Amino acid sequence: MKLDVLAFGAHPDDVELSCSGTLMKLIDSGKKAGIIDLTRGELGTRGSAELRTKEAAAAAEIMKVSIRENLGLGDGFIGNSKEELTEVIKRIRKYKPEIVLCNAIRDRHPDHGKGSSLVSEACFLSGLVKIESKDNGASQEPWRPKAVYHYIQYYSIEPDFAVDVSSYMERKMKAIKAYSSQFYDPSSKEPETVISKPEFLNEVEYRCKELGRVIGKEYAEGFTTERYIGVKDLFDIL
Repeated sequence: MKLDVLAFGAHPDDVELSCSGTLMKLIDSGKKAGIIDLTRGELGTRGSAELRTKEAAAAAEIMKVSIRENLGLGDGFIGNSKEELTEVIKRIRKYKPEIVLCNAIRDRHPDHGKGSSLVSEACFLSGLVKIESKDNGASQEPWRPKAVYHYIQYYSIEPDFAVDVSSYMERKMKAIKAYSSQFYDPSSKEPETVISKPEFLNEVEYRCKELGRVIGKEYAEGFTTERYIGVKDLFDIL
């Protein structure tokens, strides 16, 4: 299956928190989109890898993505080894996305910046003819996405552009709340974390509202780029 957009997240819920509105908007416009989680989030204070896998599946159904996979890399120990790069390259060549979305270039959780670097490097290497990879025993053809964009996470990074997601904010929050083990639950007996505090989800909504205000919309999601973005003409810009 060829995808138009492939979003990578270091952990299940990274994509939902940061760019799910953008993905759903693209899907509703007829694009095919998928998600690949690099780790199972097994080191998370709350929940378990097994529970987060179920939550990720529920969130994927809400977003209506075409595929969702998990590479099972080590939570907390993402690197850029040949083995890790090869696993990402295989997925890029398998799904042939035009656009790749990935973690913030730097963030509070070390895996976010490392996941960002891993995916970005793999996108380049995936286009090299002399790097060989196989999928189910069949040799894969080189493929390099046209663009790599980094979504914004915990740290307030100034975006290079923002996507209007005003019509998708309700579904975005629903997808986030599919991870009931991770976010505020007054009946939970598990330890409190930064993201399980009751105000955290309000902060997620506020950030989208602030980005939306800047571009003259109600809500938006922000991204940074690795190179200049070309536009057909000035009227393509909101």
